[in-house]
Amino acid sequence: MNTENSIDKKLIEEIKKNLLAQKKQIMTDLSDVSHKDIHEADNRSAQFPEYGDKPDENAQEISDFSTTVMAQKVLEKSLEDIDKALNRIEKGTYGICKYCHKPINAKRLQARPTAGACITCKTELQENE
Repeated sequence: MNTENSIDKKLIEEIKKNLLAQKKQIMTDLSDVSHKDIHEADNRSAQFPEYGDKPDENAQEISDFSTTVMAQKVLEKSLEDIDKALNRIEKGTYGICKYCHKPINAKRLQARPTAGACITCKTELQENE
């Protein structure tokens, strides 16, 4: 029996499949903008472009590097959110709000599969920031 507010196992499996595909794509995208670096906390370092020694080339290098660093941070945050959602699926807590412990609406999970909070709690948190 599936109501509008509950999520069935078939939908969870579909979401898991999509999350794994997104994770694979993000890992590919991360390898395009960064490289392994054991000296960094997250073991990754953004690639610094080398265009030349002229001032305008140096300025472009810094601008492109800043963009790359921001892209890396966004990808890493997305990867972290996906890993948390996959972990909740494995633990059997996926679809349960981490604040009020009530079911998260299935439509919310379809729209935002990494959601860990119901709309009510998320809205409340944002209003209090």
